[in-house]
Amino acid sequence: MTQAADRAQEFVELGERGWRWVLDQVRWGDTGPWVPEHVGSLEDAGVGMYAGIGGLAHTLAELRLLRAWSDEERRLADGTAARIRAGLSTREDASWSDGLASDIGALEALDEPGSEIALHRLLELAVPHGWTQHWWDELGADKVVTDIIGGTTGVLLAALWSSGDESRAVAEHAVTALLACTEETPTGPTWPIIPTAQRPDDLRELPNFSHGSAGAAAALALTGRILGRPDLVETAVRGAEHLVAMANTEHHGFELRNAFPQRDTDEFPFSYGWCHGPTGTSYLFAALERAGVAEVAGESPASWHRRCLTSVVNSGLPMRISPGFWDNDGRCCGTAGVGDAFLDSWQRLRDPYDLAFAETLGLALAERAIVDGTGASWRFVEHRNPEPLLPAGIGWMQGAAGIAAYLLRLGRVLADGPDAPAVERMENWWALGR
Repeated sequence: MTQAADRAQEFVELGERGWRWVLDQVRWGDTGPWVPEHVGSLEDAGVGMYAGIGGLAHTLAELRLLRAWSDEERRLADGTAARIRAGLSTREDASWSDGLASDIGALEALDEPGSEIALHRLLELAVPHGWTQHWWDELGADKVVTDIIGGTTGVLLAALWSSGDESRAVAEHAVTALLACTEETPTGPTWPIIPTAQRPDDLRELPNFSHGSAGAAAALALTGRILGRPDLVETAVRGAEHLVAMANTEHHGFELRNAFPQRDTDEFPFSYGWCHGPTGTSYLFAALERAGVAEVAGESPASWHRRCLTSVVNSGLPMRISPGFWDNDGRCCGTAGVGDAFLDSWQRLRDPYDLAFAETLGLALAERAIVDGTGASWRFVEHRNPEPLLPAGIGWMQGAAGIAAYLLRLGRVLADGPDAPAVERMENWWALGR
């Protein structure tokens, strides 16, 4: 076996250990399978993608590209799909992280029916400016948000991804709602997570992918391409130009502050992961390229995409340079999410530096793994806590399920090359070049 093949196999084996640990945390109750958010909790994290049982569907989708499911995994897949379907017609939460949009992602990942029921329920719950949020208590019960994680943009991405019959109707309502929440600035449109008319006085603009304008602009660009709406693509371009005007573009990079305006108390004004950093925002420029856009603020979308990845590499991650810098290895805010973006880029663009960095991130995850018997888990750090080491997380976005999926993919891609199959999800399909 070559050295490269050995490394590939080591990543797969560690991914399998991580997944074994996750399976050992699965519990079964009257409604089906469930997991807690982290070790030490006895509370069901729900059916959502972010931390609940629905997120495990995405790891199962990755495993299916590597090997056949075991009987235990088939039972988990069937039980997860059944539990999700059982609640679709009464769901109140529309969100991408924990609601009906999340349900669509999980069912599609498992090749299970039910998306059409979720879409119909989304239409039932729709209000003029999107969908009422259920996760930000301080806003009150009648407020809407615009972002990917909990708001209209996440529903739009789910509608674009869904195979259900009412996907277009949901997408058209989401677009109308998102445009109604557009706010113009001197440098272009923006989509604050909460529209100005609703938001508290101290809420700031979050410009990056998961909570801000980068995600909204990406969704509009893709919708414009799919629905034949060039006006939406143009709006997305103008939104990207607004972000360029705010960005730090020194050293051939691209990075946006976590929030505008910045407060004196902001310990780290820049983040570099999927959620608030250039890792996630790189997907905006991939979406603009997919929509046929030739230029944004004097450069091609491909150039801005590369600038985003350059800033990530130059940040110093995955090294823990100082307390609080890069203390997370999950998909949302940490190492696994960055690694997946670099693999997406490598499989689309074939730049060897992307694969090399993805492998560097895999080695960091291997170094930080807590291997116990047949399993492996990861503990993140919150340096401001009296006990900085957090309990091991279980689910997709902030736990071992998501990290394991990245390691399994990394091993497969190292073994099989850039044409290895990739799991397409509602938040990355356009960046894979398929």
